[in-house]
Amino acid sequence: MTPYPQFYDSADEMDDLLHTEAPGWSILVRLLVGLVVFLPEGIQKLIFADVLGAGRFAKIGIPFPDLMGPFVGAVEIVCGTLIIIGFLTRLAAIPLIIVMIVALVSTKLPILVGHDVGMFHLAQDIKRTGFWSMMHEARADLTMLLGCIYLLIVGGGRWSADALLCRRTP
Repeated sequence: MTPYPQFYDSADEMDDLLHTEAPGWSILVRLLVGLVVFLPEGIQKLIFADVLGAGRFAKIGIPFPDLMGPFVGAVEIVCGTLIIIGFLTRLAAIPLIIVMIVALVSTKLPILVGHDVGMFHLAQDIKRTGFWSMMHEARADLTMLLGCIYLLIVGGGRWSADALLCRRTP
C-alpha cells in the first residue's frame, strides 16, 4: 500500500485528462478554435467593450453586462490560449462550449422565432428571421461549438503540450 494513494489517484486522473491519441493535425482545429476565434474575440470584448463586450451584452439582454462582458472576454482569452498550445485542452474546451451555447440561445434563438425570447432581445439590425436566417447567423457559432466538442472528446492531439506531458517518463 502506498503512503499517498490520493496523490497517485490524482496523477492517474491528470494522465487521463491529458492523454490524447488524436492525430497531430488536430492542431488545425485547435488553431481554428483558439487563434482564429476565441483569443481575438476575447481581446476585442475588452478593447471594444461598448460594441463587442458589456455594451453588446446589455443590448442582447445578458444579465450584469458590466461584469459578464469582461468575464467572458477573459475566459475566451485564457481558454483560447490554452487550446492554441494544447495545454489542458479538454478542460479549456468546457467553458468555451458553455459560451457558445449561451451565444446561440441569447442571439440566435430570437432570430429563429422572430422576436425577443425572455430576457434575450432580437438584434435591431436583423432584417430576416426564421430558420434559414438563424442558420446563416449561427454558422460561426455552430462551427466553434462543434470544434470545442471535438477537442473535448479527443484532446489536443499528438502535437500538443498535453501529449508532450503524457510522454514524460513516470
